Amino acid sequence: MEKDMTPEEDACPICEAALKKTDICATDIELGICHAECLKGSPVVDLDTGKPLADAEIETFTYGEAINPSHRNIPPEGPVDPFEPASYAPEFVRLSENRQGNWMQTFTGRKFWPIDPRPEDVCIEDIAHALAMTCRYGGHCNFFYSVAEHSVLISHQVRDEDALWGLLHDAAEAYISDIIRPAKPFLTNYKLLENNLMSAICERFNLPLAMPESVRWADEAILAYEMKQVMCAPPEPWNLRYREIGVSISGLMPVAAKKAFLDRFYELVPAAREEGSK
Repeated sequence: MEKDMTPEEDACPICEAALKKTDICATDIELGICHAECLKGSPVVDLDTGKPLADAEIETFTYGEAINPSHRNIPPEGPVDPFEPASYAPEFVRLSENRQGNWMQTFTGRKFWPIDPRPEDVCIEDIAHALAMTCRYGGHCNFFYSVAEHSVLISHQVRDEDALWGLLHDAAEAYISDIIRPAKPFLTNYKLLENNLMSAICERFNLPLAMPESVRWADEAILAYEMKQVMCAPPEPWNLRYREIGVSISGLMPVAAKKAFLDRFYELVPAAREEGSK
């Protein structure tokens, strides 16, 4: 699915210049996608062992290929033994139905390709169920506090016109789980996966690709209150940018959290209730 933009503009982590589709890039094992010129002279390492490879050249690609990789790393023709390691070491493997990567089965029994998401495959019940089953902060809470409940709270803290975006701001986590913030910058291509998922989700529910500022603010401002309500005393102050906003955290169990999420969704999109689960 071609996209003219991503939900957030990506930048090279070394030179901090914006990454354009025609830019020649390479992947750093720690920093992720960078301008190839910025990595000039850096050692090439084996991704399995982390050891430098002598006389190896950095693999380059355009940034556009990284966003829409459908024409890269196609497996060789002929039958593939699933128990044999791939000799071509692809980043994305075309396995079936002209889609990138493999598919996962969702709660409602659908096939969903997290590497190659499409709007027609996105289902609000799948999102509600998965987020209701997912605990915030990697599970390090004093009691169960789901991403679904967090999302409902955010939807009530933003401008009215941004409420649906607020409810769905973490919807990508329904398909690739909730990764704690300190780890995200070190997961190569995680941001690309998340942005591609959010692009499909935004298209499915007729939302703008860019996260509204009121949602970005609320998602940060709620952290201080969550820290006080669901976490033990911190070993040192969190690096928070905004004053806390008061919300009522109930610690809803998954069934109740899912219902709260779906009730809020149908409140914001009444026509969707008539259509049923899609």
